[in-house]
Amino acid sequence: MSAPDFKRIAVLDIGKTNAKVVVLDVASGTEIATRKTPNRVLTDPPYPHYDIEHLWGFLLSALTDFAAEPGFDAISITTHGASAVLLHADGTLALPVIDYEYEYSSEICDAYAAIRPPFAETFSPKLPGGLNVGAQIHYQQTAFPEAFAKVATILTYPQYWAFRLTGVAANEVTSLGCHTDLWRPAEGKYSSLVDTLGIRSLMAPVRSAFDALGLLLPGLTARTKLGKPVPVYCGIHDSNASLLPHLVSREAPFAVISTGTWVVCFAVGADTASLDPKRDTLANVDAFGRAVPSARFMGGREFEMLTQGLEEVSSADVEAATARVVEKSVLLLPNVTQGSGPYPGREMAWIGKADDDAERFAAASLYVGMMAASCLTLIGADGPTIVEGPFSSNDVCLQALAAATGRPVIVLSGATPTGTAQGASLLTGISAPAGVKRHFVPEPDLARYHELWRQALSG
Repeated sequence: MSAPDFKRIAVLDIGKTNAKVVVLDVASGTEIATRKTPNRVLTDPPYPHYDIEHLWGFLLSALTDFAAEPGFDAISITTHGASAVLLHADGTLALPVIDYEYEYSSEICDAYAAIRPPFAETFSPKLPGGLNVGAQIHYQQTAFPEAFAKVATILTYPQYWAFRLTGVAANEVTSLGCHTDLWRPAEGKYSSLVDTLGIRSLMAPVRSAFDALGLLLPGLTARTKLGKPVPVYCGIHDSNASLLPHLVSREAPFAVISTGTWVVCFAVGADTASLDPKRDTLANVDAFGRAVPSARFMGGREFEMLTQGLEEVSSADVEAATARVVEKSVLLLPNVTQGSGPYPGREMAWIGKADDDAERFAAASLYVGMMAASCLTLIGADGPTIVEGPFSSNDVCLQALAAATGRPVIVLSGATPTGTAQGASLLTGISAPAGVKRHFVPEPDLARYHELWRQALSG
């Protein structure tokens, strides 16, 4: 079956907080079926790790349900970054898939710091816990030498799930280039760390995100009652999945912000010369293997923390509350969470007081928008900004972003609300639906509010 014949694509979308399986209608890009489950972290030994078998059971159950109705013609995959999977020769886990937020001992961290490549080689900043995948592998190699000695294959995370579906082992550049310390984005090859760790022979072959790795294994085709084998595509890092529809439809310069647990900003058409590793800027690698200046902060997690326990408020109440927050110059300064973002070392502070839940929601929304704008400034973004994911429906955040950057913000609506799933579906060779655009332009009152926020940060 050729790609233009596909009518529906099943996408496995595993985020840090939740995992989903969605079926997208090719003609419209609409999600016509969805299942969702929490991405649980198990705390039993040897270290905090993802509940892989729960995810596997969930994925198969959803695929079985969707095989019956509405049906699908191909499978694509997208997952969060900062994860690698260590396999035995028989394909089983050699060690659990570590939660990247787990913090290692100071001795382990110091030992890794002594061997990690310089930023100029990898464009990967030093990050806490296992956010540098090289740090994960070093930790597992150091702390569990007997288990590590039995590792036969190392896979990037989307490709692990592709392996379970097809039996074909692969790695892919969007996950290898996602602040792993393992990749040279400018040269498109492994970094010196791969040889320092002695793992080059363990790394699965690098394949294109657009490759059909193989057909769904016969046993899984029978188990899901598909009635026919379907191709499974190699897969892509989730933020890069959000970027992909715009790479194939828009001319540079422009920016894309992928939102979820992380808010990841891409400056397409900018260069990597001015990236500052001390402020959480880096180069990601897009689906075509090109380095893209990027920055990020844990905006979704921060917003969740700021709004937890607040009563639900209407859009009209939020609009009125935003006007009050701006008029009173109530400012929320970073950081709500530590360890990432454009303002390292700062601790959260309020200037002024939000008097009710609507004002707190508005202030949190303004904060995320201005933090995202700071990220875009650091990476030299220009042109319009396209926002994907949960914050694409937060108008206050979008208005703050437009005001703080002085450039228009665009949201595509009318299709799927998650750019990750739509981007992953494009790996199968289908075309992206046009969608309906919503535009946000800079407003003077919010521009003045942003200037107060910026001054408070520098004061």
